[in-house]
Amino acid sequence: MTSSSGWFFWAALSAVFAALTAIFAKIGIQGVDSDLATLVRTVIIVFVLGAFVWYAGKWSNPFVLQGRTWLFLALSALATGASWVCYFRALQIGNASQVAPVDKFSVVLVAIFAFAFLGERPSLRDWTGIGLVAAGVLTLAMKR
Repeated sequence: MTSSSGWFFWAALSAVFAALTAIFAKIGIQGVDSDLATLVRTVIIVFVLGAFVWYAGKWSNPFVLQGRTWLFLALSALATGASWVCYFRALQIGNASQVAPVDKFSVVLVAIFAFAFLGERPSLRDWTGIGLVAAGVLTLAMKR
């Protein structure tokens, strides 16, 4: 499933694993500093992903990558780290059923950033769905 139509399968799996991340993290951070929990999670990810890349035969010398690639992967890593720190802190003090949907406001922001910086042009139907996601996040974020 590497064809252009296979993206949905992988995106749906990503959503399942993201949902499990919230549940497992909410249970796992009880009585633990959220920043330490983020570090432990990150170390585990490094080892598991490293083993996966090696086992799958996908390892190549990262030092031959272009400088631009390094720059944007580094920026992505920094943004990911900041997101994880904020996410775990929010999970520690809030309900997973509220934190996770607000975190998914990133769907709206990705659409806006992709429009502004990548030249992507979502259709009216796409913008309607994105607007509904935004409305859902705002509904969930409001105090009960």
